[in-house]
Amino acid sequence: MEVAERPLAVLVNPSSGGGRTKALLPRFGDELDKRHLAFRVESTRSAEHAVDLALRAADAGELPVVMSGDGLVGIVGGALAGGDVPLGIFPAGRGNDLARVLDIPSEPAGAVSVIASWQARTIDVGEANGQRFLGIASVGFDSECNRIANETKLIKGRFVYAYSVPRALIAWKPARFTLRVGEENMRFSGWSVAAANSSTFGGGMRVAPDASLDDGEFDIVMVGETGKLRYLSNLPKVFKGTHVDNEEVRIVRARSFELSASRPFAVYADGEHLTDLPASLRVLPRALSVVAPPAPA
Repeated sequence: MEVAERPLAVLVNPSSGGGRTKALLPRFGDELDKRHLAFRVESTRSAEHAVDLALRAADAGELPVVMSGDGLVGIVGGALAGGDVPLGIFPAGRGNDLARVLDIPSEPAGAVSVIASWQARTIDVGEANGQRFLGIASVGFDSECNRIANETKLIKGRFVYAYSVPRALIAWKPARFTLRVGEENMRFSGWSVAAANSSTFGGGMRVAPDASLDDGEFDIVMVGETGKLRYLSNLPKVFKGTHVDNEEVRIVRARSFELSASRPFAVYADGEHLTDLPASLRVLPRALSVVAPPAPA
């Protein structure tokens, strides 16, 4: 799908990626100049400020381009969902998982080339308690890892998520999860539940390798009870997506479901605290247009 060429409003989170975003900005600017693309840069002060800037840019006939990590991309993408203005992405955070799945290069020349192609595809958007997300919403052990990763300042890039796992493992105890899908109740004791709109989170972890951004359904990944050493030893499998062959992993697909647990859990999505359990989750089919290479056939 082609989109009309527009001036770019590049929304930069200067603190994203531990300062990596700010350092990359001149390189992105040089690439935009080389292609004679009209653009302006706005620094975001908060999520609310970023959404306001994006909506104002859309109203002014500009293309909002988020230069940050998955968190701000998800927030702005959620705000633009349902409208007719696409989202542009310049990957500049720690994980950049949505850009990875969309085949948007992480280096400036490649990312600007994607924008300059003026090609877009439509993707689904997830909601949890009315809060929108683009990637994967998870609870349980996964959300504990997300919390630790977000609090960690010394480790940079995708490795922060791998670092968070053994830290979270020390205090972890299994929880009871209850999912209501249609008329069916599913209960299990274990580690986590992930509502996957996309296949990948945590800096390249393919937790739901068969999930599609445009099929109108979540891949709901449930990890049942198993020993801590087995869980840790299986971590490398997640980067390949082969963990789904383990007997403790179950995947079902649904457009919506209800989720609760035996103790309080935060719901994290796109690397950010989205809401808390209990949660009602649903897919908004093909609600957002993103400037990206065409979807695989």
